[in-house]
Amino acid sequence: AMAAALKADECQIYTDVDGVYTTDPRVEPKARRLERITFEEMLEMASLGSKVLQIRSVEFAGKYNVPLRVLSSFEEGPGTLITYEDDEMEEALVSGIAFNRDEAKLTILGVPDRPGMAYHILGPIGEANIEVDMIIQNVGADQTTDFTFTVHRNDYQKALALLQDTARELGAREVSGDDGIVKISLVGVGMRSHAGIASTMFRTLADEGINIRMISTSEIKISVVVDEKYLELAVRALHAAFHLDQAREA
Repeated sequence: AMAAALKADECQIYTDVDGVYTTDPRVEPKARRLERITFEEMLEMASLGSKVLQIRSVEFAGKYNVPLRVLSSFEEGPGTLITYEDDEMEEALVSGIAFNRDEAKLTILGVPDRPGMAYHILGPIGEANIEVDMIIQNVGADQTTDFTFTVHRNDYQKALALLQDTARELGAREVSGDDGIVKISLVGVGMRSHAGIASTMFRTLADEGINIRMISTSEIKISVVVDEKYLELAVRALHAAFHLDQAREA
């Protein structure tokens, strides 16, 4: 806020890391520090599990067009500049890989396929102040639907109990849950102008024998849910597949 008020050229934020990396170096030792990243990409990565910066600080900087530079409090270095999008940034297909271990998945099977079912399922969840992340609905041939969604792992047991109550009210066939999952996301503004990123991601995971449980996409993000035991393998395989260990050519 002060940097915006002073019309500063940039706001420097000193942290315990020397910049924003392509992914967590503790999971992938070949992770590379990014020289630059867009506000939009940083917002996505922060919301998806990257803990370098708070979401609010990135939102504020983007709103008032104040570039941020993430620097280390313990060593000299150029850090990472969080700034506006330009044509050079769009050349990179993927800028980073974020992941979130704090997810749990819930499924209600055999729900009558009629209007208002999504509200009946998620209404009690929302009233209990439980935040829902990913949602998938599949319609079967027998006039029923299956409904799957994810919540924070801390809310798993509470959400499961609510969903079981809802299943009894709706006459659903079954409720199941899994708190041993992880969400892995590719982030990059280059997705707007390049095709084939999703297929490369899915092929890479398939080659490693990793089954995808859920998929969610946005303009600059592709997220998948997989079993938590595959986190390190999936992140390292995707990091290699998109050549994130290689510096972008000038």
